[in-house]
Amino acid sequence: MPIDLTEFERGVPFTDDPAEALQALQDRIARLQMSQIVHRKRAIILFEGWTGANKKSALKRLVGALDPTHVRVVGVGGADEADDDRHWLAPFWSRIPAAGDTTIFYRSWYRRIVEERVGGQLDDKRWARACDEVNEFEAQQRDHGTLVIKLFFHVTAEKQAANLRERQEDPWQRHLLPQGAVAGLGERERNVEVLHDLFAHTDTRWAPWKVIDANDSVTGCLAALTVIAELLEKAMPAEPPALGDTVVQFRSKTTEQTRA
Repeated sequence: MPIDLTEFERGVPFTDDPAEALQALQDRIARLQMSQIVHRKRAIILFEGWTGANKKSALKRLVGALDPTHVRVVGVGGADEADDDRHWLAPFWSRIPAAGDTTIFYRSWYRRIVEERVGGQLDDKRWARACDEVNEFEAQQRDHGTLVIKLFFHVTAEKQAANLRERQEDPWQRHLLPQGAVAGLGERERNVEVLHDLFAHTDTRWAPWKVIDANDSVTGCLAALTVIAELLEKAMPAEPPALGDTVVQFRSKTTEQTRA
């Protein structure tokens, strides 16, 4: 079924204890990461979505659950920060995770092509080619045994404007607003049109999109972590690997006492 963003705009408040639910999810993800590390599995997680959709709030909760020595967060700029001396996917190839590790992209390879498509810099042919290149790139990761999780945080136009206005009124947060964030509100309809086309081209069976209803920030955060936990559970082995040469063996207390 094609993805329609208007189906993710309920923003239902979370009625249970959010702190308890968050802790349970973080514990669950931590256990799953242990399996990932021990079994030397790779994972890539994309945090995409509207500016002002509370992506960073969910990102902080996710990273807080993980072993920091096995996770890397990469912030990705837009089209105005692109490196045109190399293929546009080259910077991401150099940041894919090693065995046992996770790379989280805060924004992703999709950001540039969406911005250029909205701005009229990508015609139909180049747009289709870019989407095909992304699909091939993600398929290569999955073929190499890497779990690819793609989240898109969605909020209504009204909620987005309210969140950006709140940041603008904060003397510290206002300095973190990206250039053009407020101006971009006027291109909302065009952005939605491009995003729907993007989903149609890149929502694949090996790397499907998961849209997060982030109109309620708490519910959205918990929903994002739940999706991540569920996909990790499907991908990571439930049992530890068999003992091998890499496992450090300790003498039993009985053996040590007998030798003494």
